[in-house]
Amino acid sequence: MKVYSDADVRAALSWPELISELSNAFKTGVSQPLRKAHTVPVPGEPDASFLAMPAWEEGGKLAVKILFIAPGNANRGLPAVNASVMVFDATTGQAEAAMEGAELTARRTAATSALAADRMARKDAQSLLIVGAGTIAANLIPAHRAVRDYDSIRIWARRPEQARAVADQFDDSVQAVTDLDAAVAKADVIATATITNDPLVKGSLLKEGAHLDLVGGFTTDMREADSIALKRAAGGIIVDTYDGAMAEAGDITQPLAEGAIARDDIVGDLAELCRGKAQPRQSDTQITVFKSVGAAIEDFVAARMVAASQT
Repeated sequence: MKVYSDADVRAALSWPELISELSNAFKTGVSQPLRKAHTVPVPGEPDASFLAMPAWEEGGKLAVKILFIAPGNANRGLPAVNASVMVFDATTGQAEAAMEGAELTARRTAATSALAADRMARKDAQSLLIVGAGTIAANLIPAHRAVRDYDSIRIWARRPEQARAVADQFDDSVQAVTDLDAAVAKADVIATATITNDPLVKGSLLKEGAHLDLVGGFTTDMREADSIALKRAAGGIIVDTYDGAMAEAGDITQPLAEGAIARDDIVGDLAELCRGKAQPRQSDTQITVFKSVGAAIEDFVAARMVAASQT
């Protein structure tokens, strides 16, 4: 069994190739049971979460990712998400590869976000706003740049110094901002990657034709945008998977429960989008929303690419 570090993962997953492989996989599909999140109490701080996410292709490979998500790690200067991935032969069960999961998770999440934006955002989108300053947020910048040529990219985080630290990793077109509302009002594409229960993006501020990409929330209590944002995007909402979004995504389940949106306002999942069966953007003024909670198919694609990179 081969072992791959985060550096190996990074080298194996170029943005254009990863986005292309994800598109192909969503078109053809793999087996992926609904993941289960387990709450792990942590004394004196927010609860942690433990998840196991398997996916497989009949007669091919099986990949499983295990994650421990600890919101309290922000105060320790540690990543909130800790993950590992293993790849097996789906016929014999033999373990073939093991790899660190932090880089894989960040890259496949950002690539999935960019894949959706490529099909949903206006072709003439020029400004990108990143909300959050963690590992995934930093990866969203090069991922989205792989599908659009942005004139300006802005980053906002609760801690301005963290936003500046991310911006400093890139060229001068990437800048940190402190006024979230003003940045939301100007952005053509907004990608959020935070762990919050209180909506950060105000739907009333979204400009006509904006595309909103909600990445961070993965439980029914979490949400990054208010119900007005979802209501304004009615008829232009795509989810990564129906099972995941309907069971886990507060950005979807809460507006549905409130009556802000109806089930028919969710016009497709990412597989249907990639197959051309879902058309969320009907005009240049249509506001679109992509809600990602993360799917095992994304880990499967990335892990298979890594395992094949040095065979």
